[in-house]
Amino acid sequence: MQRNAFPLYLALVFLTGCGDGGASRAVVQGAGPDDFVKLRAGPGLGYSIILGLPDGTSLDRRDCVTELGQLWCRVSLSAAPRVTGYVSADYLSSP
Repeated sequence: MQRNAFPLYLALVFLTGCGDGGASRAVVQGAGPDDFVKLRAGPGLGYSIILGLPDGTSLDRRDCVTELGQLWCRVSLSAAPRVTGYVSADYLSSP
């Protein structure tokens, strides 16, 4: 990582709650009453859908990456930690 990019990286980690370290809790929010947020196999719309997550689903958020201008976070289901994938950060909030 370039030295001058490090402060920007730290700001991104602070603002999004994402980092390379341990997990942080997140909740799915914004899908709507009749829709689901898609848990994907990779960070982007081109990856296959693993399953749909309704609003209120509790997740453990890991690292986040930007793909084509969109922030994606690697997550696992809090109730089933072996189920992992990527979710758009737009649909994650702190509990």
